[in-house]
Amino acid sequence: MQSDRISRARMLAPRVLTLAVAAALATLLAGCAVGPDYKRPAAEIPASYKEAAPGWKVAQPADQQDRGDWWTIYQDPQLNALEEKLNTANQTIAQYAAAYRQARALVGEARAAYFPTIGASAGATRSGTGSSSTGSTSSRSGVSNSFNVQLDASWEPDLWGSVTRSVNAQKAGQQGAAADLANARLSAQATLAQTYFSLRALDATQQLLDETVAAYQRSLQLTQNQYAAGVAARSDVIQAQTQLQSAQAAAIDNGVQRAQDEHAIAVLVGEPASTFSIPPMPLTATPPAVPAQMPSALLERRPDIASAERKAAAANEQIGVAIAAFFPSLTLSASGGFENSVFSQLLTAPSRFWTLGPQLAATIFDAGLRKAQTEAARAAYDADVATYRLTVLTAFQDVEDNLASQRILEREVVVQQQAVESARQALAIVTNEYKAGTVGYVNVLTAQTTAFTAEQKLKSIAGQRMVSSVGLVKALGGGWDASQMNRETGDVAAPAPLPASSATPVAQNGVTPAPSQQQTQTQSK
Repeated sequence: MQSDRISRARMLAPRVLTLAVAAALATLLAGCAVGPDYKRPAAEIPASYKEAAPGWKVAQPADQQDRGDWWTIYQDPQLNALEEKLNTANQTIAQYAAAYRQARALVGEARAAYFPTIGASAGATRSGTGSSSTGSTSSRSGVSNSFNVQLDASWEPDLWGSVTRSVNAQKAGQQGAAADLANARLSAQATLAQTYFSLRALDATQQLLDETVAAYQRSLQLTQNQYAAGVAARSDVIQAQTQLQSAQAAAIDNGVQRAQDEHAIAVLVGEPASTFSIPPMPLTATPPAVPAQMPSALLERRPDIASAERKAAAANEQIGVAIAAFFPSLTLSASGGFENSVFSQLLTAPSRFWTLGPQLAATIFDAGLRKAQTEAARAAYDADVATYRLTVLTAFQDVEDNLASQRILEREVVVQQQAVESARQALAIVTNEYKAGTVGYVNVLTAQTTAFTAEQKLKSIAGQRMVSSVGLVKALGGGWDASQMNRETGDVAAPAPLPASSATPVAQNGVTPAPSQQQTQTQSK
């Protein structure tokens, strides 16, 4: 018995040694990753912002810290409540959150190729043959059984870095998906804030229109009194009526755009438009000071730039995967188990069997397939690099546009306020002259129209300034930073059930105070 064991060990030793040598060789070669190593593509970065007004504050290092809920700088409780609702119920954010989870799973899928695959199987068969006869010889039918239990293992070492490149590509894809999620969240938040301020500007315009209607009604009463006293013509009354009715129509028409903005906000916060409403409140806020990061910092503060850069990194790794296909692959496999025709004797020593050995395979001819795949991978990388550089250029344009808008609108609102004051004074003078009978009513109409147009323009500029302020915050990346790509993104929006038809409007549910920075979404590694 002892001699049989020694004999079997001697027979097995060469095979085990062969497999061990192959595994050691594979381990040594695994560090030979082929393909280009990634370097962030160069992009032209300006030294400063051209449109920054003199004395514009440049962000200090402390300003670069994550601001979390950036919209709280506007100190509007209603906006804070809507933004918090958007973060948990917006369905666009939910889509990107699902894409991020998918990208995270793909990293695990690619990493699994580092390890061997192990499988097990068991089977039982029963077979038989019919009787046959040849001449004077005949054979009876026979029935046989076969039982087996088998364990298989195979492993393909990462000789040329193909698996490593694939894992790196998926990691870059995961980081890009995290940046896409952040960009989707920032875009939705900014869209909500801009729509909200546009709605408030319409409320201010509505207030102006209501006041104008009341003023025109007083003017109509004045002309009717003048006509009754015989000092005014019938045409003055008709003109006053026409102007009043036009103002009333404009007041009604203003509600169309407000309703559309309100419905847009409902979709952003994940509620049906039919059960959502925001009570009117004229815009009174002015844009807060928003420190602008240095141009070089913009590359780290914009999630769309980070996403484009990560896509270029992933494409670079795919070049290495394509090049690795030119080299042979090594597969180490082993299997063993038990097989016997008698079930009770299946797990006995005589029923054992095993196989062990490496296999080296290489493609000799593929009609240029691998070359074409490599060229396609390089072209895809070049396209992603161009996209990255274009994203950088567009980002600087976005910042410059909003800086210019803020600077110009700030000057325009001062001049427009002066125009409003002048128009009001002119209207008061002309109205008194009409009462005295020294001017015709057409002069009053002209002055009223001029005053209304000036005040309407002032309300419009105020709304534009707030919308542009939000655009500048968004252009500078909000409170986001590229380091967040390596962390979990915290709680993300999930599909929320639609509220019941009896749901009360947002403003009637109470306003939740905006959380502090310490209460923002936690982010774990």
